[in-house]
Amino acid sequence: MSALRTDREPGEIFGPRMTLFADVLSVGVAVAVVSLPLVTLPAALSTACAVLRGVRENRPVTAARFLGALRRRLRPGDLAAGLLALGGLALALVDLALAGAGLPGGRAFALLAAAVGTCAAVIGLRACARPESVGDWPAAVRGAARDAVRDPGGSALVVLAVATAATSAWMLLPLVFLVPGLLALALTAVDVRGKGVAAREDV
Repeated sequence: MSALRTDREPGEIFGPRMTLFADVLSVGVAVAVVSLPLVTLPAALSTACAVLRGVRENRPVTAARFLGALRRRLRPGDLAAGLLALGGLALALVDLALAGAGLPGGRAFALLAAAVGTCAAVIGLRACARPESVGDWPAAVRGAARDAVRDPGGSALVVLAVATAATSAWMLLPLVFLVPGLLALALTAVDVRGKGVAAREDV
């Protein structure tokens, strides 16, 4: 993801990669707390990805930097993105509940709803990782949709990251407050990887 220094300074107990891991966990806790109202989740995840992207320029990754960046950017567009995400989730849950109510063709409809919901979730998560999400959600969603088509491998990695995060939180509930940082790191890495894939295709 970046050309981090891998050697230790004199007197350092842990290397820089362990420091980054600890910082990611602290950012994850901050994201989890800020996201408790749910409507703030897209903005929080997008800000975490932006902060983590700064590693490439050797900018510090800290919970304080995350909170400062989030305070500067929370605006009606961010809250609208949160409301739209919650509305999409509610619609998907209602569709699945109706499909499981024994209606004719319910199983096929459930599979279709699950597929559409998964695609929408992947595009939404990839949008959070794009730099445009800091100031222009529609542009970020359009770019994420293009990325999902151009880079299906990256989309599969996003699904795997979400599944891993959900499984970890299910196995040990306190991890709910740590996995958002790891998920943000995975989304940022997929986005950076996607830029590399696009660059190679253009050559």
